Amino acid sequence: MSDTGFKLRLTQQQNFQFLVEFLDTEIPPITTDEPPPLGENAGPNPSRMLAAAVANCLAASLMFALKKFKNEPDPVTVDVDVEMVRNEAKRLRVGAVNVAIQLGKSGAQFEHLDRVLAQFEDFCVVTQSVRDGFDVNVAVRDSEGVLLKG
Repeated sequence: MSDTGFKLRLTQQQNFQFLVEFLDTEIPPITTDEPPPLGENAGPNPSRMLAAAVANCLAASLMFALKKFKNEPDPVTVDVDVEMVRNEAKRLRVGAVNVAIQLGKSGAQFEHLDRVLAQFEDFCVVTQSVRDGFDVNVAVRDSEGVLLKG
């Protein structure tokens, strides 16, 4: 991927199902779909993909920042809770994405943890690109459940 962008192609398969191709990559295509009654849930819908993108970007950014200081956070798990809301025109929108990241070790085992937690969100391309549209709330806990950020 370059700093100038990338290309995708979506091709309708049937009804609300689309095949998403990641052009110029070896990434296999995926199928997206809407849940019933519109679609058949044959794949994630755009709202789910958006939430997954936000959460994945945050987790990867946190892991990168931790590993930069020779920390090994594995295994990392991420739970996402998406709040759907209606706007003034009664249109359905993503109201908030709540991301809970759990690291695989206790907080005391990480070097420079305060510095990492203070800045990792700023390097998440997806989160920072969508934050003007809806709230993204992030909590980070260690393997013992201690809240490190949130």
